[in-house]
Amino acid sequence: MNFQLDHLAIAAADLASGVDFVRERLGVDIPAGGAHPKMSTHNHLMRLGETEFLEVIAADPSTPAPQQPRWYAIDRNGDRPPRLATWILSTNDIEAACAVLPRSIGAPMTVSRGALTWQITVPDDGSMPFEGAFPTIIQWPDGKVPGAAMADRGCRLSQLVVTHPLAGYVETLLKPHFQDERIVFREGVTISLEAAIETPSGLRLVS
Repeated sequence: MNFQLDHLAIAAADLASGVDFVRERLGVDIPAGGAHPKMSTHNHLMRLGETEFLEVIAADPSTPAPQQPRWYAIDRNGDRPPRLATWILSTNDIEAACAVLPRSIGAPMTVSRGALTWQITVPDDGSMPFEGAFPTIIQWPDGKVPGAAMADRGCRLSQLVVTHPLAGYVETLLKPHFQDERIVFREGVTISLEAAIETPSGLRLVS
């Protein structure tokens, strides 16, 4: 079992505000993605590296509410302004990952967007483990790396700073399976995620 950085997720009350947020912060327009019928959400997507990507996700008002709370704490946050909600690691064995990581990350759930189907950890209450400081875990089908085929707006992740009172604990749990020098863990009272992203107009910050 191993982990790799997969993507960063910006949660928004609606897609328009999320797209505007990315435009204001990064100076680029993030293209439309698709819909997730099981979660009644939809998204916009763009590359942040060879396979890594940035996602803006929001509730889809054109579909009925799901049977369970939506992922990324979307229902909990209501009209809260867009923000960097969590980071996502991909794995080649999500069942093994769930066996060694905190139960609060949730169990693997099968979801889809168009013809693509994958597994992802989702807590029953739709919350973000450690308020987003602990990553969500995802497993794509063999040979499917969707980030590599996404639109490239010339943006690349330079650093992600994860700040949480238990940041050291999070780092210790992940370290046997994940090493990425761009991810910095800092213990602090304020809980936050801040991504430094190289853009066509220079280095920008998103939090």
